[in-house]
Amino acid sequence: VCLAQHGSNYNTQTTNYNPGDQSTDYGIFQINSRYWCNDDKTLRAVNACGIPCSALLQDDITPAMQCAKRVVRDPQGIRAWSAWTRHCQHKDVSEYIGNCGV
Repeated sequence: VCLAQHGSNYNTQTTNYNPGDQSTDYGIFQINSRYWCNDDKTLRAVNACGIPCSALLQDDITPAMQCAKRVVRDPQGIRAWSAWTRHCQHKDVSEYIGNCGV
């Protein structure tokens, strides 16, 4: 939840272009087109989640959740997201789930 706040401010429609590698981050979790989804624009894209990037822009975040779980299984894990390392890692993130009953 911390990642969603700092990556997209909980906005499923958020996109951010990365001029360095000409990739784009998509959706509530800002999943990158270089490795995880196909946007038909990013050269040499891997599409490790096997989904179109447009699926990450829907209000139904099920595809984004499934892909995020795939990202976390990768060796870099959740540290793949700069929003996590900058704003959430080594911080008390319990406030994000305090009233969720988990």
